[in-house]
Amino acid sequence: MFFTNSLENQLQRWDETIRNQPQNPHAYVRRGMVNFQLAKIDESIQDFDTAEKLDAHLKPYLWQRGLSYYYAERFAEGAAQFEIDLTVNAQDVEETVWRYLCIACLSGVQEARNSLLTVKNDPRRIMRSVYDLYAGNCTTDDVLNVGKSEGIKGNFYSHLYLGLYYEAENNRELAQEYIVKAADNYKIDDYMWYLAQVHKNLRKF
Repeated sequence: MFFTNSLENQLQRWDETIRNQPQNPHAYVRRGMVNFQLAKIDESIQDFDTAEKLDAHLKPYLWQRGLSYYYAERFAEGAAQFEIDLTVNAQDVEETVWRYLCIACLSGVQEARNSLLTVKNDPRRIMRSVYDLYAGNCTTDDVLNVGKSEGIKGNFYSHLYLGLYYEAENNRELAQEYIVKAADNYKIDDYMWYLAQVHKNLRKF
């Protein structure tokens, strides 16, 4: 795939930057993101950990590490990462939804729903709708309809988070249907689109 070649080139560039600037925490974050996009999950976590060692202030901003923890099945660490992220970004539905997904894998969907953290004022209508779904306050059709009304980006996010919702419910068939649609039909220039590709790759969808 073309994007894989492009990511390999990016990885080489960040390798070179790190060789020249081994104490630059942001270079490790960027390389960690590229490693994740290439489905090199353990390598991405190592990079994010190195970034935090170099600059402890980065810890609540390492949401990317939380995503890597999820795919490494390090769910308790993932939940903890998203919880600390919310201390600096309390309006972000995605952080609390990913915390929900980690807790669902550890303790089940009911526990995840009961401990869903309150998020107010996320400016994205589609993410407010996703939050309502995970909270048990709207239907999957509601989420799809909001996604449709917001064009390709809305469609992408509605399908991605429905796929993840069904994964938490252990419904592999519907999880696959929605993740594959998000990845294949609604390409956007966003880290989360690469996440959909990684998900598809790791789950062999």
